[in-house]
Amino acid sequence: MENVTEAQENQTWGTWTDQIIEYKVVSTLLVFVICAFGIVGNVMVILVVLTTKHMRTPTNCYLVSLAVADLIVLIAAGLPNITDSIFGSWVFGRSGCLGITYLQYLGINASSCSITAFTIERYIAICHPIKAQLLCTLSRAKKIILFVWVFTLLYSVMWLYLSDIKEEAYENDVTIVTCSYKVSRQLYLPIYFLDFGIFFVVPLMLATILYGLIARILIMNPLPSERNDKSKNEQSNTTRGCKNSHHTSTTATSRRQVTKMLAVVVILFAVLWMPYRTLVVVNSFLEQAYMNTWFILFCRSCVYLNSAINPIIYNAMSQKFRAAFRKLCLCGRKGSEKPTGGTYSVALTYSVVKDTSMVETTDQFNTELDEIMVTCELPDKKMVFQDTCVYGKVTLCND
Repeated sequence: MENVTEAQENQTWGTWTDQIIEYKVVSTLLVFVICAFGIVGNVMVILVVLTTKHMRTPTNCYLVSLAVADLIVLIAAGLPNITDSIFGSWVFGRSGCLGITYLQYLGINASSCSITAFTIERYIAICHPIKAQLLCTLSRAKKIILFVWVFTLLYSVMWLYLSDIKEEAYENDVTIVTCSYKVSRQLYLPIYFLDFGIFFVVPLMLATILYGLIARILIMNPLPSERNDKSKNEQSNTTRGCKNSHHTSTTATSRRQVTKMLAVVVILFAVLWMPYRTLVVVNSFLEQAYMNTWFILFCRSCVYLNSAINPIIYNAMSQKFRAAFRKLCLCGRKGSEKPTGGTYSVALTYSVVKDTSMVETTDQFNTELDEIMVTCELPDKKMVFQDTCVYGKVTLCND
C-alpha cells in the first residue's frame, strides 16, 4: 500500500517518540480482528465456489478472483501493519520490503480489475442478453480472470524498483528502519497518479455508468412475469404444476438480487478506499504532510475492512452463498443426524430452460434448491413421490 509518509522525505528528523500504549493496543487488536475475519471469510468464498458444482458460474468466478486479491491485501498489507504498530520499525528486511510492497499493489490492482470485470459482465447479461449467450460464459470468464492476473502481475513489477528500506536517524540517537520509496518525489507522483487513475478513478466511473444503465433496464423494462408476479403467486398457491413462468420469475428475482449484491460491493469499494486515497492525494500537494496517526489508522482500517467485508455481503444478500457457507461450516457433522422412522426428507430440485438474460450454465439451476429439505410425517415408512413436468422434475410430499 502507498506509503503516506513519502511526502516527508526532505524533512529533518527531530526527537524520536514512540507511539503511546493506547495506540499500539487499539491498532493491533483492530487490524488483527479485521484481518482474521477477512482471511477466514475469503477462504470460505474460494472453497464454496471450487467445491460446489452449482456455484461455478461466471459471476462467482470473478468473486473468487476478488477473494484471492483481498486475501493478498490482508496478508501483505494488514498483517505487516500489526508489526509496525508493535515495534514502530520495519522488521522484515529489504527482501521483505520489496516482496510485500509488490504483493500489496498486486492485490489492490487485481481487486480493482476483478470488480471492473464482473461489472461489465453484469451489464452485458442484463442489458444485452442475446450477446451474453456468447460473451458471458464460464470459459470466457476464466480467460478474462487469467488476463487480469497476468496484467497485474506484470504491471506491479515496477514497484520492485521503486521501493527500498531507509534508515531514519533521530537527534536522540534512535534509528528507525522504514519501508519506503527510493525514487524522488518528482518521479513518484506521476507514477502514483497513473496508478490512482487506472485502478480507482476509471473503474469507479465505469461502474457508475454501467450500473446506472443496469438500473434503468431493471426499472423501466421489467419482465412480463414480473409485472404479473402478484397474480401468478396467488395462482401458485392452488396448483402443484411446474410452470415455466414461475421459473422465469424466480430467475429474474435471482438476477436482480445478484446485481444488487455486486452493486453494494462496488459502492463499499469506493467508500472504504476514499479516505486513504484522498489522504495520499492531499499529502502529495502539501509541503507539510498531514500525519495524524489516529486518522492514518482509520484510513488503513477502512482499506482492510474493504477486503474483509465482501464475504459478509455475500452471506447477507445471497441465499446460495448463505446455504453454501452453512454447508461448509457443518461438513464435519455430515451424517451425524439421520431421519427417524416416522419422517422422510425429500430434496426439492428443479431444472429450467437456460435464461438468456442470465446466460449461466444450467448446472447453476439444477441444484439451486439442494439445501431446501421438505419433511413430511408418515407412519413408519419412507416414501418419495415425483411429478415429472415439461421443464424438469419436482419432488413433492403427497398427503
